[in-house]
Amino acid sequence: MADATPRINASYLESFANRNVRLVGKVKELRGDTATLDAGGLVTVILNRKLMYERQDCHLQVGRAFEIIGKVTNELSVKVMATTDLGDNIDYNAAEAVVDATHRYKDIFYE
Repeated sequence: MADATPRINASYLESFANRNVRLVGKVKELRGDTATLDAGGLVTVILNRKLMYERQDCHLQVGRAFEIIGKVTNELSVKVMATTDLGDNIDYNAAEAVVDATHRYKDIFYE
């Protein structure tokens, strides 16, 4: 499947270096051009200034859940390509279950 963006959490970062991925997590901290997301562990996301200035991207907010689509860097952070605000009432256990299912049955989802 071309252009697949596997769903991951923090534990899968190393396995997906230099690949596009999706992760769901809660914004814990914003600092300049980076944010810290709790996605089954802490993940540093690198914000995209161009998208921020053009207002084509969601503005991350501490305490809210976001889906991040981005590329895992060699340093195991995620460079943001797009974000979706999922609000503040999300079932993180369900999000983790989806990640687990997509990796357990990856031939159904990605191959």
